[in-house]
Amino acid sequence: MRYHRLVFHLTALLVAFIFFAPLLWLVLASFRPAAEAAKPPLPPWPVEGFSIASYERLENFGQSVLHYAGNSLFVAIFTALLTIVVSLLAGYGFSRYRFPLKGLAFVLILSTIMVPFQSILTPLFLLLVKMGLQNKLIGLVFLYTTLQLPFSVFMMRNAFDAVPKEIEEAGRMDGVKGVRMLVQVMGPLVLPGVVTVGLFAFLNAWNEFLAALVLLTDQSKFTLPVMMTAVQSGRYGSVDWGAVQAGVTLMMIPCLFLFLILQRSYIRGLTAGAVK
Repeated sequence: MRYHRLVFHLTALLVAFIFFAPLLWLVLASFRPAAEAAKPPLPPWPVEGFSIASYERLENFGQSVLHYAGNSLFVAIFTALLTIVVSLLAGYGFSRYRFPLKGLAFVLILSTIMVPFQSILTPLFLLLVKMGLQNKLIGLVFLYTTLQLPFSVFMMRNAFDAVPKEIEEAGRMDGVKGVRMLVQVMGPLVLPGVVTVGLFAFLNAWNEFLAALVLLTDQSKFTLPVMMTAVQSGRYGSVDWGAVQAGVTLMMIPCLFLFLILQRSYIRGLTAGAVK
């Protein structure tokens, strides 16, 4: 028994190291001096001592890197909030209410997941131009929310299906109805699903590149992924690997922080509705 447990822990440590090593490599490489940044990353740690020159070059590009991080944070937070609100209402409706063509409507929503985002980028761009939302961060919020909704509605419907209807009936007997029923009674029970939907929406909006590159032309409104493509070009078109590694390190911090804090609710949300 002890032998099997030892093998299990050693295997777990090996797998964890395999996944963690590239991240550690990236962080160490971001602290290389400018002379080392363009060299092959072996060894991964700085040979001539740690330096924040790469972060300084990143900070001196255009506006402050905090400005671009603020743009990304604005888009990611509002995308997550809007996705949670819409998917919460839609998931509750699909789970608890009966209406004509309910099954067909749900299948049509799910079928949009199979449509490649790149294939509809042009009509989405033209639509945002007509609405006056092109080159605006709020336009990105609406776009990301629309793309995230099919998966989010599916997740929230499963979360509501996992809640026994008797709880809702007991709430009605106590005089709880409408929005109060959704917020006070059902809300705490489907919180893991809400966290999962919000986390997915936040991470997708934070890391998305193509739509932001196409829709944003004003450099002051760039998000972090788009800013990274502009900062990577060094002299004579060479890639400034030090600045790229520093930027990617900064981009990882919110994602790792949120996942570590919300990982329990995230895992529970993914398995919601799997077992009754």
